[in-house]
Amino acid sequence: MCGRYVNISKIKAVEKRFSALVERPDLYAPNTNTSIGDLGAVITQEYPGVIKHYRFGFTPYWAKKPFHLFNARSEGDHNSENDSSYRGAKGITTKPAFRQSIRSKRCLVLADAFIEGPQKERLSKPYVVYKRDGAPFAFAGIYDTWVNPDTGEMVDSFAIITTVQNKITAAINHHRSPVILHEEDEQVWLNSEMPLAEVTGLLAPYPSEELNAYPISAAIKSPKANGPELLKPIGQRLVPEYDYEIYSHLSLQGMGMTQARQRKLDLGF
Repeated sequence: MCGRYVNISKIKAVEKRFSALVERPDLYAPNTNTSIGDLGAVITQEYPGVIKHYRFGFTPYWAKKPFHLFNARSEGDHNSENDSSYRGAKGITTKPAFRQSIRSKRCLVLADAFIEGPQKERLSKPYVVYKRDGAPFAFAGIYDTWVNPDTGEMVDSFAIITTVQNKITAAINHHRSPVILHEEDEQVWLNSEMPLAEVTGLLAPYPSEELNAYPISAAIKSPKANGPELLKPIGQRLVPEYDYEIYSHLSLQGMGMTQARQRKLDLGF
């Protein structure tokens, strides 16, 4: 499941890419290991022109205590065997925790990559999965606002929707993959007037030919770990690439390396 992801692009780049403004720049900080309980950048149906920061780990409004659900299965209780050819009902529409949010509280979860491991070893054998063009992207997400009955605190939280594996997550020996939206579908996802059938039709695996992955250190297993060194490759990429080094992009460009310093590194100085 997608319980860790990377969000390190600069504010201006993200605002331009998603045509939205960051509401609280003081909350926007690079995070190479966004984990459950962390704040994540999202764009919601209610405020499509604003990038907000909500808690990663979904709690429905009716809960008596926090749930911290970080993933929501698009199939719901269907497809228990995680058959990658499954094209049946999207049971998320009837799950009590998610049925309201999938209809009226959908969001984009902004990211640069995500962390995944084999089904058995999990984050003891992690990989960074990224778009081969290096661009930021959006997971399909849902959110809700929960009020703590003891303190009255309002907590806005979200979950990432998952679907069956594609060839990249299958190569990692993982049985699921997060739903990454095509750029042209992002506004469809946020459109409150879109028929539910069209919305759930977007919950499909992202084309594997547009993704790649490489192994990294198990140090990222600790939710407290952070920093560009966590993204350093310790092995070969699943698909050979010769014209683009994603680690340089993620660890240097995203983390604020100056252009002059980057040029020197590219030249070997």
